[in-house]
Amino acid sequence: MRGGWRACHTAGLAATFALVTACSHGPAGDALPTIEPVTPAASPPAAAEGVLPNAPRSVAFVSFDATTGLLATIGSDRTTLQILNPDGTDPPREVTLPAPAAGLSPGKPGEVLVPAGAAVARVDLATGTVTEVAVGGDARSAALDDGDLAVGDADGTVRIVGTDTTVTGLVSADAIAAVDGNLVVLDRRQSSVTEIDDGSTSLGLALRAGDGAANLVADHWGRVLVTDTTDGALLMFTTDSLVLRQRYPVGSSPYAVTVDERSGTVWVTLTASNEVLGYDLSSGIPEEIARHATVRQPNSVAVDPDTGDVFVGSAAGDGVQRIAVRESPTAAPTAEGGP
Repeated sequence: MRGGWRACHTAGLAATFALVTACSHGPAGDALPTIEPVTPAASPPAAAEGVLPNAPRSVAFVSFDATTGLLATIGSDRTTLQILNPDGTDPPREVTLPAPAAGLSPGKPGEVLVPAGAAVARVDLATGTVTEVAVGGDARSAALDDGDLAVGDADGTVRIVGTDTTVTGLVSADAIAAVDGNLVVLDRRQSSVTEIDDGSTSLGLALRAGDGAANLVADHWGRVLVTDTTDGALLMFTTDSLVLRQRYPVGSSPYAVTVDERSGTVWVTLTASNEVLGYDLSSGIPEEIARHATVRQPNSVAVDPDTGDVFVGSAAGDGVQRIAVRESPTAAPTAEGGP
């Protein structure tokens, strides 16, 4: 069992953040130095092609489910989840959430997880059935860890629902992913990522994630991708043990991030310029392989791994855009990069 924060990465710390240490054995919660959570840059006006006619106009979160071929979106009011077939023109099916949503993430095949207030809503996309799982806190993030529901709270607590596992010590647990049997948690208020070993009740290794980490996603190659909005960078970590493998400047205000699980392409939105960029990480140095104009305020992104199509959600009322992407060759991943 690992205890405390036992590894640190301090390169490139901004002067304005100089008082925040990258690793610590000190107290948790309010005693830790923090920053204000980063927000996406305001976008200029945009006119984009490929907007879905049957999608909501203003979107906070978007997720694509490969099993059903359905797209799930949550509007900017965060009270309703919409389920739609991106190939059709029928109106989306609407599902009322138990409380305003803090996020949207994949669950088991055919399911999405919605942290919402003191519960996580498990939504079956084929039927629209909602199963509420009480979590005893202000849920901010959720993921499945070997079938168990892992939930991150606003106070930095991570719980494995249905077990006695509770891990404290973060300031906020804003995004969570299961990687190779362990959990990796993004704390926006500390701009850090922290690993939690399977079955552990204490924090494991932690690393700084730039000066303004916004979003985190993991893939089946064991890569953990983080957008550093403040520094304009894409960060790639690997786990066991937690290591920062790549840090690459991608442009102004990177925010949403997703991975094509078939080709390995990493997609990052730039809210300051209304763009989505595709990166190949296989060489050890990210290579830009695609750049597309998007709807205004592209705060969310998802991908269909079967076709490579990218879906970008506008938080400014421009709808959901579908970008047809020519499929990239699939190759084996490497520890330093990807496929």
